[in-house]
Amino acid sequence: MGLLKVRKNKKFSYTPRYFDDKGEGNPFEIKHKFDDFRKTVGANTGLKTKMVNAWDDLKNNPDKQTNRRVLIIVAVLVLLFLFIIEFDLSIFFSK
Repeated sequence: MGLLKVRKNKKFSYTPRYFDDKGEGNPFEIKHKFDDFRKTVGANTGLKTKMVNAWDDLKNNPDKQTNRRVLIIVAVLVLLFLFIIEFDLSIFFSK
């Protein structure tokens, strides 16, 4: 019935009447601005494939400073979540 399916956008292949493509590509083509840089955008794939692609992109990204920043943000968010639910962090430290 389509309750759980994600709706795909319609794609149109418009070519003007007097347009001559000399190997430069169609100037009227609409595409995602990150298509050339990431493999996580594009076709609708499963959740596992998206996670594997994102993890592979994170591991193979040449920009180490960005990776470090993402890991710090994730760590701060996890600690903030543990603080909100009043998790006892003393179980990780021996007395």
